[in-house]
Amino acid sequence: MKHLSTSELEAGLDEISQSPSNNGLLKLIVRRPQNGQREEISEGKLDSKDGLIGDNWIDRASSRKTDGGLKSETQLTIINARLIDLIAQNKDRWQLSGDQLFIDMNLSEENLPSGTRVLIGSAGIEISSAPHTGCKKFVEWFGLDAMNFVNSPLGRKLNLRGLHAKVIKSGSIKVGDIAKII
Repeated sequence: MKHLSTSELEAGLDEISQSPSNNGLLKLIVRRPQNGQREEISEGKLDSKDGLIGDNWIDRASSRKTDGGLKSETQLTIINARLIDLIAQNKDRWQLSGDQLFIDMNLSEENLPSGTRVLIGSAGIEISSAPHTGCKKFVEWFGLDAMNFVNSPLGRKLNLRGLHAKVIKSGSIKVGDIAKII
């Protein structure tokens, strides 16, 4: 699939900026049972210790332990559904981004600063200050222009690459749930 150019990506900013500031729609849940694998699920469980149940976050995070233990602030990765729709060009390719929660919501620093709490289904999450900048796989799937776009000064301000979060209240989530700031 053709990767979009910077000008094509910039042309999509108007649509992305129309994402709601609150009451965003959870459009997709993806867990990664093993490295390189993606599994789209319609329902999932978020756990304050293990993150998204069935995801291999805990295995990947164990290689990045801090003195205090696992870096729980990176349990979840969230991406704006409108952004991934633009760069992936096909919903079948959304899951390639490696994110777990795809929400139609304004993820900007202004709207969701670090420490903001969000309810999704019966679960609660807290937005982390840990930056989410992407990796070489993101470039492979969506192109260097896409990586540069999401990590540009404007892209970082809007958190176009997405956010990290930790689970603060275990519970169930499902596609179609509303993400509500509390």
